[in-house]
Amino acid sequence: MTRTAFPFDNTYARLPATFFSAQPPQPVAAPALIAVNAPLAEELGLALGEASELARIFAGNELPEGAEPIAQAYAGHQFGGFSAQLGDGRATLLGEVVDHHGVRRDIQLKGSGPTPWSRGGDGRAWLGPVLREYVLSEAMYALGIPTTRALAAVRTGEEVWRQEGALPGAVLTRTAASHLRVGTFQYFAARRDLEGLARLFGYAKARHYPEAEGPAGFLRAVIARQAALVARWMGVGFIHGVMNTDNTSISGETIDYGPCAFMDAYFADQVFSSIDRQGRYAYSNQPHLIVWNMAQLATALVPLMPDQEAAIADFTEAVHAMPGLVEAEWLRVFGAKIGLAAPCEEDRALIEDLLGIMEDGGADFTNTFRALSRGTAAAEFTDPAPIEAWQARWRARIAHEDGWRERMERSNPAVIARNHRVEEMIAAAVAGDDAPFHRMMEALAMPYEDRPEAAYLKTPPKPSEIVRRTFCGT
Repeated sequence: MTRTAFPFDNTYARLPATFFSAQPPQPVAAPALIAVNAPLAEELGLALGEASELARIFAGNELPEGAEPIAQAYAGHQFGGFSAQLGDGRATLLGEVVDHHGVRRDIQLKGSGPTPWSRGGDGRAWLGPVLREYVLSEAMYALGIPTTRALAAVRTGEEVWRQEGALPGAVLTRTAASHLRVGTFQYFAARRDLEGLARLFGYAKARHYPEAEGPAGFLRAVIARQAALVARWMGVGFIHGVMNTDNTSISGETIDYGPCAFMDAYFADQVFSSIDRQGRYAYSNQPHLIVWNMAQLATALVPLMPDQEAAIADFTEAVHAMPGLVEAEWLRVFGAKIGLAAPCEEDRALIEDLLGIMEDGGADFTNTFRALSRGTAAAEFTDPAPIEAWQARWRARIAHEDGWRERMERSNPAVIARNHRVEEMIAAAVAGDDAPFHRMMEALAMPYEDRPEAAYLKTPPKPSEIVRRTFCGT
């Protein structure tokens, strides 16, 4: 009988004790496996045993050999307000493996019980947010967008209490290039712990940007990755919902899927998060907020520089240049969505006019772009006149573009994880039926292909099905 084995090669646990708290996961009453991501496990070099053993491991009841469980320390700006001490309040980093591509990956349990950073919380997660993160993170991976990934989901056999009442508990196992955040740097900078800050910088640079020259080069490398990431979010209508600095990864991956969602009808100022009452992290604000977050990283890096006055000037220049980077990435992403191989600045107005027509007409974001390449976009609008006039301009622009239709098919997904379907899936799972979860995972595995089994994810919600608020789940 095959035993589960993890080829751990841990490095973060070798850092000083100020970086984390040694923290084993807390066992649960009756772990039961919902899903394990076998292709990802193979990529990570894991040997998987039988379901009962996997349930115990991924619930935290049994530690695989070589695990060194810790809860990481970090700080962060949450909705603009700074908290000097946050940390993993409900997560345990089991350790690291080096995957088949030579990339170091964290393996973390989320919802594994209280830690010294829990701030009075129970450290648990309920089933809904666990399945939401599993589905959304794997959907983003299938779309080709850098992201943490879901390795497993387990029921705990216990209830957790939230405002809604008693809810079924669950644990998610996720992987990441690392869990280093902007807030990790803020944690040491806020304490004026220059030794810790320098140690963190050296570790992060070696792990993610070994080619970067000093803190300035490191900052610019992170900025470049974040600019590309957020532009790609925009291209699929994704709204993160909690772009706090503790949810901004140094590696440039999408991390911490809380009240996130994909847009149905296009609306530039769309907000889903129940806790974002001022629209700070609205869809259209994401390119601006990532610049703000990078400014906070720059501030945290300044103490590492011997000439801080010169560093401030240099870092300010890098941050001030970032909006241009985001705009360039946005133009590249949306240019491809309308079939352009090398969009120029003059094309920006064409794209923005399309988005304006979609917003005025309440058109579905995903379906409209997909339909453009097939000549059926007018069917997405009650009044087709504006889009037909726009298409005349567009056809003139792409007349000499080779391969424009194929480019659009590669750039515009046929399906997304629609909010109303995600909520239906969660409701079914709470009632004990996991079939909709597995159906959704199969449907989202190849989002750029038209497949009959995925067709239900093409349909926008009826008025009674529209999801207007999503929740963090903590």
